[in-house]
Amino acid sequence: MSMKRTNVYADPEDLAIIKEAAQRRGISEAEIIRQGIHLAAMANRVWDEPLFSRTFEGSGRTPTKEDVRTTVADAVRRESDSGTAA
Repeated sequence: MSMKRTNVYADPEDLAIIKEAAQRRGISEAEIIRQGIHLAAMANRVWDEPLFSRTFEGSGRTPTKEDVRTTVADAVRRESDSGTAA
């Protein structure tokens, strides 16, 4: 993976915590910072499509395991009957 160098300003207390964690975990401070950048990037990413694109009508109560199994089985059966993949 190609990396790009950048400079950031960080709170000295945060840097001290990172330094201690790096020593404890036996990895570089840079690796911890890269992990943090990746988490921040993923938390702020805008996805092209919603995580949940399907909705199911319900009774307004928490469904039981059997309710969920039945609803999913019915949806799969309807899609397979219409020739559409899930």
